[in-house]
Amino acid sequence: MMHQVVETACQYWPMTLIVGCFMLGMVLKTFQSVVTSNSRERSRREIAAYIAEGTLSPDQGERILRADVNQGRVT
Repeated sequence: MMHQVVETACQYWPMTLIVGCFMLGMVLKTFQSVVTSNSRERSRREIAAYIAEGTLSPDQGERILRADVNQGRVT
């Protein structure tokens, strides 16, 4: 069974290459999305901690969060 799969993949190597690249792209895009989400959430927690300790006011924290969303940056 496995021999047939390998043989077919070798026979149609251009299609195999295209599908492999597409799958790799999907995996990398998913990884990028997870890293971006984790970074954004970490930043939100840090800003909340600064607000809780009194270093930032709630209005300042809200402005910081809104600025990052509007500019598309990850902190």
